Amino acid sequence: MKPIPIFLKTEHHLLKEMVKNSVNAVNSKDIMLLNAELERGIVVKDQADDENFIRLNSKVTVEDLSAKRKVTFQIVLPSMANVRENKISVLAPLSIAIIGFKENDQIDWELPAGTKTFKVISVKNESEN
Repeated sequence: MKPIPIFLKTEHHLLKEMVKNSVNAVNSKDIMLLNAELERGIVVKDQADDENFIRLNSKVTVEDLSAKRKVTFQIVLPSMANVRENKISVLAPLSIAIIGFKENDQIDWELPAGTKTFKVISVKNESEN
């Protein structure tokens, strides 16, 4: 069973607005997938810092279980995305697949290359040391 994503209230609102304002975007399939995750997710108060889940600006390490390959990156707003700095957009398929999840969660997600199973290895958020 797929885990339920968790979103901070402010970020949930920001992402919903981004979805609403991107209705005619080129990446409309990704926008719809993000909207589906936002709709089924749990929204928590912004002070929920005890919850170590993936959100905007999280530094994340995930493993593609079939390829046995780990990748580390930071999820950012589209305007901040920079592949050379390992910053990927929240609208990228991999970001949409994992946003809102916690360490050790496993997620099956349809990517352009086919269905992949990812395991969240680590999540580090700005407020953590």
